[in-house]
Formats: sequence, C-alpha cells, structure tokens
Amino acid sequence: MLPYEACCGPLLRGETQAKTPVALMRSRYTAFAEGQANYLFRTWHPRTRPADVTLDPSVRWVGLEVHESTPESVRFTAHWQRGSESGELNELSRFKQRAGRWFYLDGILS
Repeated sequence: MLPYEACCGPLLRGETQAKTPVALMRSRYTAFAEGQANYLFRTWHPRTRPADVTLDPSVRWVGLEVHESTPESVRFTAHWQRGSESGELNELSRFKQRAGRWFYLDGILS
C-alpha cells in the first residue's frame, strides 16, 4: 500500500489526475473514507452521475481489497463499520476515459 501523499492525496486535491482505473478507484475509496463527496461527484462520469452525492456520516470505511482489474474495470471489496455493525461491499466498477481523464461509470454489486 502506498502512503497517502504518493497515492490519493494529490488526486483528491486536484493536483494530478488518475492515470488508471485502479488509481481512480483507490482515490474514490479514500474520498468515501474521508467524506469528500465533491471529489466523488467530480470523478463520476457525467452521463451516469446522480444530481447530488450524499454520504452517510455514520458509515466508517475501514479497508479495501482490489481483486482484479482490466483496462476499464476493477473488482474490489470495501469493508465498512456502522456502530457495532460491520460489512462489506463487493463491486465490479466500470470506468470510462473522457477527454484524457478517467471517470467512474457505474458498478455491479455482487
């Protein structure tokens, strides 16, 4: 795992753009963990993004496992906690490049 400043920090601050879908997916996970809904909105493909991105402040994201990736998709498991509850989100996320930038297109939960 890379340190925050070598991985997601510059992406979340808008200093650089994700070079791969995996990099974008990791930065989006970090945005969920840090409550940065604006970053999630900005990195969501305009064709599929909702009008507003609202995060649940009671959910704490506590771990990420990347299982596999292709040139336009990433399969991962994200672990969460809410009070004494815990769980995981398993998703195959799809990404699309537009004007040289990667965007989250959609995801299939499993």
